[in-house]
Amino acid sequence: MLAKRIIPCLDVKDGMTVKGTNFVNLRTAGDPVELGKAYSDNGADELCFLDITASYEGRKTFTNIVSRVAAEINIPFTVGGGIQEIRDVERLLNAGADKVSINSAAIYHPSLIDEIAQHFGSQVIVCAIDARNDADGWHCYTKGGRQRQELRLMDWAHEVQERGAGEILFTSMDHDGVKTGFANEALAELANRLSIPIIASGGAGEMSHFRDAFTLGHADAALAASVFHFGEIAIPELKQYLREENIPVRL
Repeated sequence: MLAKRIIPCLDVKDGMTVKGTNFVNLRTAGDPVELGKAYSDNGADELCFLDITASYEGRKTFTNIVSRVAAEINIPFTVGGGIQEIRDVERLLNAGADKVSINSAAIYHPSLIDEIAQHFGSQVIVCAIDARNDADGWHCYTKGGRQRQELRLMDWAHEVQERGAGEILFTSMDHDGVKTGFANEALAELANRLSIPIIASGGAGEMSHFRDAFTLGHADAALAASVFHFGEIAIPELKQYLREENIPVRL
């Protein structure tokens, strides 16, 4: 069985790492370069960097910060935010990213997924999906969770797989920052319907939540931010706990 991955996420706004609840009420969590190096040194399997206001503000990801983080880490590095075209992907890969995460742009221009897969390979694309379980079911949201789309989670997830995405980063907006556990039912449905890896995001509050994402949600990786940034969970201890729960992880 493939090892499950633990992925800290740097949500970056104005050059600093931030974290909120349900995508709002942001507070500062520190310098992304220092945090990235600490996570790399402490056993994270990958690092995710999301410029969370780039799409909403209509600008490109801050390449200089990406380069500085990449220089300090030795683990796979995913970068997202403000990616609109092939040139943006090339710029970020040249800056040190191993993968790119696309969200809003993929929904507005689905062919971008095909183009990136054809130019760089599916392994470069992580399609991020922010979704909320509304009264009429799970729907996708764009522009940092500000804009609802009449696009259902499962339908869109299937389409991005067919278009060539290598992984899906699924964030439940209802669970984001609440620390009551991941959206395991939706995760399990995604995992059962799709053949590409699913990264769980939104809801980590204690070590058992990671276990549940892997055992109940069948996720391939689990991403979290505030529990790592504010020292509530240490990655080495989390991995030791998961190993004791018979979940394969790299120690």
